[in-house]
Amino acid sequence: MAAPMSWRRLVHSVYSPAIAGVFTRISDRLFRARERTGGSSVLLLAPLLAETDPAPRRVSRPTGSAGAQGTDSLCANFRWMGDHVPAFRVPGTHVHILTSPDQFYQTMKLGIWFHVCQTPTYTLQHNVLCCEYFYFFFPLSSQARIKTAQRRVVMASLYLGTGQLEQELVDCMEEALQRSQESSRSPDLKVSVLLDYTRGSRGQVNSRTMLLPLLQRYTSQMRVSLYHTPDLRGLLRLLVPQRFNETIGVQHIKVYLFDDSIIISGANLSDSYFTNRQDRYVLLENCSEVADFFSDLVEAVGDVSLQLQPDDSVSMLEGMVHPYKGNRQDFSAAARERIMEVVSTAQARQRVLNRMEDSEDEGMSDGEEDTWVFPLVQMKPLGIRVDEQVTQRLLTDAGPDSTVFLTSGYFNLTRAYMGLVLGAGASYRILTASPEVNGFFGAKGVAGAIPAAYIHIAQQFYSQVCRLGQQERVHLHEYHRPQWTFHAKGLWYYLRGQDRPCLTLIGSPNFGYRSVHRDLEAQIAIVTENEDLQSQLQEEQEMLYRRSTEVSGSTFERPDRHVKLWVKLVTPLIKNFF
Repeated sequence: MAAPMSWRRLVHSVYSPAIAGVFTRISDRLFRARERTGGSSVLLLAPLLAETDPAPRRVSRPTGSAGAQGTDSLCANFRWMGDHVPAFRVPGTHVHILTSPDQFYQTMKLGIWFHVCQTPTYTLQHNVLCCEYFYFFFPLSSQARIKTAQRRVVMASLYLGTGQLEQELVDCMEEALQRSQESSRSPDLKVSVLLDYTRGSRGQVNSRTMLLPLLQRYTSQMRVSLYHTPDLRGLLRLLVPQRFNETIGVQHIKVYLFDDSIIISGANLSDSYFTNRQDRYVLLENCSEVADFFSDLVEAVGDVSLQLQPDDSVSMLEGMVHPYKGNRQDFSAAARERIMEVVSTAQARQRVLNRMEDSEDEGMSDGEEDTWVFPLVQMKPLGIRVDEQVTQRLLTDAGPDSTVFLTSGYFNLTRAYMGLVLGAGASYRILTASPEVNGFFGAKGVAGAIPAAYIHIAQQFYSQVCRLGQQERVHLHEYHRPQWTFHAKGLWYYLRGQDRPCLTLIGSPNFGYRSVHRDLEAQIAIVTENEDLQSQLQEEQEMLYRRSTEVSGSTFERPDRHVKLWVKLVTPLIKNFF
C-alpha cells in the first residue's frame, strides 16, 4: 500500500503555472483590498502579479526627436534620455561588441583577445597595444582581469552554474583574493556577487554552495547578496514549488565588472552561456564613470537583499526591511529610495560634467568622447520604471523611413510595446527564437509546452500584423541554429538615410511582461557617432539575422508549428510568468 501523500506533496503534484495564474489573479485582488483597508495579513497571499498592461498612448513627436532629420549631430537626437538617467560620454574606441558565447567566456575567463599589430614595434599601455601607425584594443581575459583586479570585482547575474567552467571562475576569484592579501598593491580588493535568491538556492548543489568556500575564507573581502522579490510571500511562498517560485519575480541584471571595465549582457554565469547559447555582450573598457555607476547600482540592490553568511544562512543588513517577512510597501519604498539615490546622484553629477564639457569651444577630435551611454533600470516591483519609459519613447519616436531591428529570445511583447510597434511609422524587423532553439525546448513537464505557447503568441502577433495590413512594415523572423539555443535581446536603431545603426539597447530586458512588471532589469542605450562602433553594431545585427528565416502565413501551417488546444487555452493564464 502506498504511503499517504502529505498536503504539501499533494499541492505540488497538482501545481502548474496555469493554476498559479488563477491563484495569483485572485490573491492580487485581495492584496490590493488589504492595502486599501489595512486588513489582516491573512489576505496577503500574493503581490501584484497579473496587473493589466495599460493600452499604449501615442505621444506626439517633439522637434529634434529621433524621427526628425537635419540635426548637426546624430547623438543630439537622443540627448533627451539625459532627462531620465545619467548620461555618460565615452570614447567609442573603448566600446567593443562581443559576438559569441566563446568570445564572451574568453573575455571573461580565458586567454587574451587582441588584434595583432601590423608593425613589429609596439608598446603596451593601459591594456592598449600601441604602435606608430595603429591603435589596437588589447583586453585582458577575465582570468587575467580577475587575477589582476586592484580594487573590485562586481558580478550580478540571475545565478551561477555549478559546472567546471563556473568553478574556474570561482577559482580565479579565490586566487585574486589570495594575492590581494599577499600583495601591498591591492590589499583592499573587494569581490561582490549579486544573484537571485530563488534561482541561486535551487537544489542541494547551487550558486550558494559554489561561493560558500570563498565567503568562509575571505569574509571581510567577499560579499554575496541574494535578492528576494517582495512578491513571493505568505501562502504563495509556502505553496509554490521550488522549481516554479522564480516565475514570481527575480533579480535579472547581468553585469560583470573588473575595476573600471565592465561587460553588460543578457547572459548568465552558466556553461551553456559560455558555449552554445547565443546572447549579446558589450565590453566598455576603462570607462570609470560607467563602472562606478553599475558598481553603486549592484551595491544598492545588494543592500536590500539577503546576505549570505559563512554558515549558509541568510540575513538582512541592520535596519533594512525584510523582503517577505516585512511590510510589502515599506520594503518597496526603502528599496526604491536606496536604488534611485544611485541614479539621481549620478545623473546630477553627469549633468554638471557634461555642461562643463559642452561649454568648451574645442571640437571633438579622433579618439575623444563621441559616444553616449545611458543606463536604463526597470524594477516595477519597487516602483522604478525608467527603462519602460525610455523604451516607449524610443518606439514612439521611430519615424517613417527609420528601421528598428528588435530581438528577444522570448517573444512576448507587452500590450503597450505591441501597440507602439503596430502603430508606429518605422519599419520593424523582429527576431525571436524558433521552437527548437527556445531555451525550454525538450524540457520536462509543463515547461516543455512553453515553446508551443510562444508559437501561439507569435501567431497571434503575426495575425494582427496581417489584419492591420502592416506586412510590408513589420516583419517577424525566427532564429535557427542546430544544437544551439537563442537568448539575445535588444534593438538596433537605424535613422532615416543611415546605413549603420547609431543606437542600440543591450542588457537583460526581453520587452515582455516579466521584464516590465516582475523582474529587476538593467540595460544600456549606446548612442554613437563613432563609425567603427557603428560598423560593429551593424555586423552584430547582420550576423544574428543571417541565421534567421522570415515568418509567413505558411510557417504556422507546418506540422512542427501545431499548437495543442490545451496550450492555447492555458497561454493567456501563464504568459505573464515567462
